[in-house]
Amino acid sequence: MARLPYIDLATASEPVREVFARLPVPLNIFKLMALAESCFRPLLSLGTAILGRQKLNSKLRELAILRVAALSGARYEWIQHVPIAKHVGATDAQVAAIERGGIDAPCFDATEHAVLRLATELVAGVRVTDATYSEIALRFSPQEIVELILAVGYYRMLATLMETAAIDLDPPAGTRVVEAIR
Repeated sequence: MARLPYIDLATASEPVREVFARLPVPLNIFKLMALAESCFRPLLSLGTAILGRQKLNSKLRELAILRVAALSGARYEWIQHVPIAKHVGATDAQVAAIERGGIDAPCFDATEHAVLRLATELVAGVRVTDATYSEIALRFSPQEIVELILAVGYYRMLATLMETAAIDLDPPAGTRVVEAIR
């Protein structure tokens, strides 16, 4: 049982109800985020931009999100993002390797290794090592680097919210949220 109540849509403000009317799936994470009404729309807008409007390769984004979820123990985030990751090209072997902490597994190429190291270091602290940054800078444009850091930070923040609130697990929404963005 969640530590915090979810927003009651029957008594929610009209702007919150309007947002929920447009959501493809009324996930518990949205019901939790909506409690901070002044932050709700901006958070959804940022999430929408990360999931559907970045230049960053979507498979690399999802590998980073799965690494954040695994390191944070955010089971909700993991359950929701595994289907998305697989949809954008992550393999079963890659998902399994991230779940068991094997980010140096041979199923990842050099770029994927660099992304997973960056995500690992950002979850552990607020700055990556010079070696990791150098590897990332060789492979990505400045725009993609910022997008990757923002994706990791956003999903780290959501993991903190989910785990602190002890969010109730929803069944996987699959790709419905991402598809609704397009």
